[in-house]
Formats: sequence, C-alpha cells, structure tokens
Amino acid sequence: MTSLEKNLAEIVKQDELEKEVLVDVKNVKKYFPIKGGILKRTVGHLKAVDDISFQIHKGETLGIVGESGSGKSTLGRVMLRLLNPTEGIISFNDVDISKLNKKEMNKYRRDMQIVFQDPFASLNSKMSVGELIEEPLIVQTSLSKTERKQKAAEMIEKVGLRRSDLQKYPHEFSGGQRQRISIARALVLDPKFVICDEPVSALDVSIQAQVLNLMKDLQDELGLTYLFIAHDLSVVKHISDRVAVMYLGRIAEIAPKKELYNNPLHPYTKGLLSSIPVVDTNESASISRERIKLSGDLPSPANPPSGCTFRTRCPLAHDKCVTDRPELIEKEDGHFVACHLYS
Repeated sequence: MTSLEKNLAEIVKQDELEKEVLVDVKNVKKYFPIKGGILKRTVGHLKAVDDISFQIHKGETLGIVGESGSGKSTLGRVMLRLLNPTEGIISFNDVDISKLNKKEMNKYRRDMQIVFQDPFASLNSKMSVGELIEEPLIVQTSLSKTERKQKAAEMIEKVGLRRSDLQKYPHEFSGGQRQRISIARALVLDPKFVICDEPVSALDVSIQAQVLNLMKDLQDELGLTYLFIAHDLSVVKHISDRVAVMYLGRIAEIAPKKELYNNPLHPYTKGLLSSIPVVDTNESASISRERIKLSGDLPSPANPPSGCTFRTRCPLAHDKCVTDRPELIEKEDGHFVACHLYS
C-alpha cells in the first residue's frame, strides 16, 4: 500500500469514527405530575420534554439552544438518568440505559458526566479542591490514595491550574477558575460523554472564551463527546458541530452549525438568530438578517397549544398549525425541521 493509499484509508476511517453514534435518543418524554385539591391528586402534567429524538456521534459537540423554559436542562438530566424518562429510549454505546435500575446504572456513571451552570453552587465549599476532584475516584474506582492524588494533580494541570491549588478551597478562586475545577472534577474519570449545562453563562464575557477554548482543547486531547446546552447563540456557534433548537419541550430544527446559522428554516430559529447583533463586515454583509420580533411569551408547558406549539407566536401560522403537530423531517442533507411550511 502506497503512502497516498494509507492517507486515504486513514481519512475514511476517521470519517467512519466521526459518524459512529454514541448517544441515541428516541421519542423521549419527561412529564411532571401537577397535584391539586385536598387529596393532592394528579390533575395534569407539565410536559418539560415532549417526544424528542436525535443522535450524537462520537467526538462531536451537539449544541442545544432555546429560551428559558424550553426543556433544555431537563433533557440533559434525563439523558444522564438524573431524572427518569416518562417514555422513550436512551441508548449509550448501543445499550438502552433508560430502564436500568440504580445499581445497573452506576456502571455507566463514570462514562457520562455533567458540568453545571453555577460552579460555586456545584462545589462543596467545605471540601478542598483536591478532595473535590478525588471524590469521583473514590466512588467509582479502586485506585489507592497515592494514585488518586496523582490523577487529581494531573487533571488540575490539564485545566490550567497549579498543583498547589489542590490545597485551596472553592471560595479562594474566581468564577472562571471554579468552573475549571468543575471541569476537572467531571473529567477525572475519563468519561466518554459530557453534558455541559450552560457552563459559561455565569461567567464574565472576557472569561467565557477562555473556558470554551479549554473545553475544545480537552475534547481533542481526550476524545470527548459533548452535549452543550446554552441560551447564548454566539456561544453555541463557537463550540458546536451541530445545533438543535428547542421550543416548549420539542425540537424545532436541527442541522450542522454553518447550515443552521446561514440558512435557518423554522420561523422560531429565524427569530432567535435575528436577535444576534451582527458586526458589519464583508462576511456578515452577505447574510441578510431582517429583524424578526416574536410576539407574546412562551406558553406554559403545563398547557401547551394544540398542533404546532409555536403557532401562537408565529407570524406565518395557518389553519393546519392549529390542528396538526408538525413532524421533524429532513428538508436537506442533515437539516431537519418541524414546520408545516416544509411538509
């Protein structure tokens, strides 16, 4: 085999790896019961996640965007089984984890981790940084004390802090440094899949880019797969390979990053993107983005509109939107949209 053939074979192999599915979500729902009356009987359900399906490939970052109350964080917790799904299947590495009991699920905990939004609230203030990072190793591994300390020291350096910081406590660090500690804690078990639940929204804008770049570097170095949840479209654009737009517990649109930002199809996606300030450069001048003002507020997930849940705020809604729920269909290669305008 010539060197050219070897290079081509490596490229093909890499493409296959990139397309290999790590997480497969099928028709997942999460309904919370609403209690009422003296007997506290169930009188309804809050539909936080309502029939969602998508896949995440190994090594990629799938961004999830949407307004507050759209169900983004609930979806992330359901995928990690921090919350049990009401219906649906969640497959991780071809294993259905949606119905595993607590003991069976513990086998997969080290491969699936989460970085929370508020680094100060998610870190125990009474524990030193070293104790915080070592704790997952105590729970999930049989490493000796010396091995755990060595692993923690290696990980704290990977996130850009010093070994001497292991002796300090969370209150001695800035917000960005605390989030680096949270990332080190999440990655110390060498997970395959990490859910990032708005990990930079509590940080100063000047620090956000540093943390995002760190996460991208760690992804390349450790072969990580991310689900990145955020409400900031600019942040999601910076780190994601594909982007899914959620509205009231459902996916309105999902597509490769460039395709979604340059050619949004769903009226809700267009409204979100039109709210991003665009600097007048030669590159941005070619993208005409008329300001679209969405009327009204996000409806209650306890009583969502019939048919298309976005119809009460959509300037293009028609009769079919009232009665029929739009299915998520592939309009273009890898570009899916749930809208009657394209059905």
